[in-house]
Amino acid sequence: MAEEPAPEVSSIKRSRFLPTIVAGVLLGAVAIAIISKYSGVGPWGQFWSTLLSRGDHFGLSQPTVVDRIQRLQRLETVVYTMDKIVTGERENPFLPNFLAGDRILLLVHGEAVAGIDFSSLKSGDVSIQGKNIRLRLPQPQLFSTRLDSDKTRVYSRQTGLLVPVDPDLESRVRQEAEHQLQEAALQDGILRTAQQNAHSTIMSLLTGLGFEKVDFD
Repeated sequence: MAEEPAPEVSSIKRSRFLPTIVAGVLLGAVAIAIISKYSGVGPWGQFWSTLLSRGDHFGLSQPTVVDRIQRLQRLETVVYTMDKIVTGERENPFLPNFLAGDRILLLVHGEAVAGIDFSSLKSGDVSIQGKNIRLRLPQPQLFSTRLDSDKTRVYSRQTGLLVPVDPDLESRVRQEAEHQLQEAALQDGILRTAQQNAHSTIMSLLTGLGFEKVDFD
């Protein structure tokens, strides 16, 4: 009877040693890479730097951007000033002014403040695609119109010989001056300027957060 061939013991032994050999090679490569990394030279150092390099990634969600803008709240972007003389007078239908009239000239200095109230900004007003962002900002508003009491004064007052000074005339002239200030500010485009300045402010804010393109609707 022919003898059966012996099992390939040697191949089995080699397969057991193969993982050990591979592990040894890898450990050696890692050791060389570490030495090269800290020495800063050699191809292994470059390989190690490439393998472990970390790229910066910045991501801002829509709610985060909306919250950042809403923190600006009522952003005052433009102040309109006016200096002028406003006249107010009362006349008698029967007697001349030097007898029964009352006339005041008020030298007024006032300010009108406009801007945008960002607290009304909604999530649907902001659209983000990668590093591009598109916004629909709230409409600009005229926040306040006021006279500066320290710089507003009576320029002249003429009261008739037969009548007392009207204590309410100056108050009414001041109210009229505020109205004229508001109309002058609107006619000179204070709301348009407020919107343009708000765009510049938001542009700076968003580019500082990492956005590369900012569009406004």
